[in-house]
Amino acid sequence: MREKLASRPLMILTSALPGEAASLCEHRVRLRVFKARGRRTEEEVLHCLSRADGAVTLLTDPVTASVLSRCPHLKVVSNVAVGTDNIDLEAAARLGITVTHTPDVLTEATADLAWALILGVARRVSEGDRMVRAGRFKGWSLALLLGMDLRGKTLGIVGMGRIGQAVARRAPAFGMRVAYTQRHRLPDSVEASLNARFAALDDLIGAADVLTLHSPLKTETRHLLGAERLAAMKPGALLINTGRGPLVDEEALVARLQSGHLGGAGLDVYEREPLLAPGLRRLPNVLLLPHLGSAARETREAMARMAVADCLAVLEGHPPEHAVAVGKGQ
Repeated sequence: MREKLASRPLMILTSALPGEAASLCEHRVRLRVFKARGRRTEEEVLHCLSRADGAVTLLTDPVTASVLSRCPHLKVVSNVAVGTDNIDLEAAARLGITVTHTPDVLTEATADLAWALILGVARRVSEGDRMVRAGRFKGWSLALLLGMDLRGKTLGIVGMGRIGQAVARRAPAFGMRVAYTQRHRLPDSVEASLNARFAALDDLIGAADVLTLHSPLKTETRHLLGAERLAAMKPGALLINTGRGPLVDEEALVARLQSGHLGGAGLDVYEREPLLAPGLRRLPNVLLLPHLGSAARETREAMARMAVADCLAVLEGHPPEHAVAVGKGQ
């Protein structure tokens, strides 16, 4: 029995997973689960993965080329996230390591949160909450915390993938016009179904009353909204980011908010997460969340099951359903 157990591949979870995902591993692999420690260093990730045949990782785990090259048995890394910014995909491909992610399942939850930020900033919800809690609410008045009416305004969507489209589908309920930009224009039928019009990025930035970011993070999209483009936004416009923190030059954003040029911002992700640009936390017209995009119980449990299932598939010699990079033999 001990020999049979020892022959099974070793699967590492860098953190305990929600729900019953780990139960999928029973009698199929040797399983080791590490306690969550927040954002790990490369050496800490290497300590977790050095003997692993398969790994289920979090987006806070830096799975770099250096880490991958020192994990001689590693066949698959399953990231519990739709993004794989934390994994060196080129190194994984070179080393024959399959990388998977968890698309689709978090689309609706993240779109819901984007709208929570839009509504929260537009109607100054967090400012009102702080006022009441601090005992500064002395009764209703006509000019108290006036916000933005969304009806008739333009929602600009940067990145019209699954999440961007889910955000667009919710816009008619608030009477908003939808414009979008991305590298490749959507088919006419999809635009018609979303009642969305295509615009070049700089035209969209100047026209949007609310600009929401859903682009992947690549070399060319880092600081997609830098000082110049933030200055070109419509006076009083709102910026929402549930995509990737480094899409925005955070220091330039602080400057535009402090100047009064922008009406507010709602952020779920940060350029140097979990650190914030100086001055950001003190701005009253900014709604700050601790990366909650997919943080619905059902969604996170589904993400965990998907990641574990793909990791098991590779270890058992089958193709995974959600591969980003495919190793040798897959």
